Amino acid sequence: MTTETGRPDPQQTWTAVDSYFNALLVEEDAALLAAVADSEAAGLPPHQVAPNQGKLLALLARVHGARRVLEIGTLGGYSTIWLARALPAGGRVVTLEADERCAAVATRTIERAGLADVVELRTGPALDTLPQLEQEGGDPFDLVFIDADKPSNPAYLEWALRLTRPGSLIIGDNVVRDGAVTDPASTDPRVQGVRTFTEQIAAHPRLTATAVQTVGEKGYDGFVLALVTG
Repeated sequence: MTTETGRPDPQQTWTAVDSYFNALLVEEDAALLAAVADSEAAGLPPHQVAPNQGKLLALLARVHGARRVLEIGTLGGYSTIWLARALPAGGRVVTLEADERCAAVATRTIERAGLADVVELRTGPALDTLPQLEQEGGDPFDLVFIDADKPSNPAYLEWALRLTRPGSLIIGDNVVRDGAVTDPASTDPRVQGVRTFTEQIAAHPRLTATAVQTVGEKGYDGFVLALVTG
């Protein structure tokens, strides 16, 4: 397929490249495929990470030796499965989801994947459940994956810093927004949330970070990867 200018459609190319590498390098088993199917059947937005990005999360968790993972934004549980499977015996994922409908789908998909004893799903606004985690006084999280409502990203970052330790990783997804992140005059609260989030990371004395742009079946976006240094 080509555009009206006769040039190849970039989205079609990005999707084809994802399909090529996914077929060679990424294996989606029945539990992962069912997580996507259940989300679609329930009418959830198709915002779960792409298969290659799910495996990237798993690889980052494994390379980092993560034992405790915090996920802010569960959706249908697709990324939760990738993260939970990357953990060693005794590892734990705590995942936070504000939408009860999403949480119900995720509960089924996590149980189907055999991960109910690895994943703790807490339902309710994350800005309510994050203080509860702090009050409970558990061990710091080794990895935090932030993939929820973007206007709240700055607040999520502050909580991530309170719940981690030097050496922990913080990953913020969907930060490029089709390039809109570069527009300081944007009236989109999601763009402004991402901009403030990224600027906070850049200025924070306890963080060192980079951002990576991505293209693929999910379009044009990217993520921030930050290391807690002190």
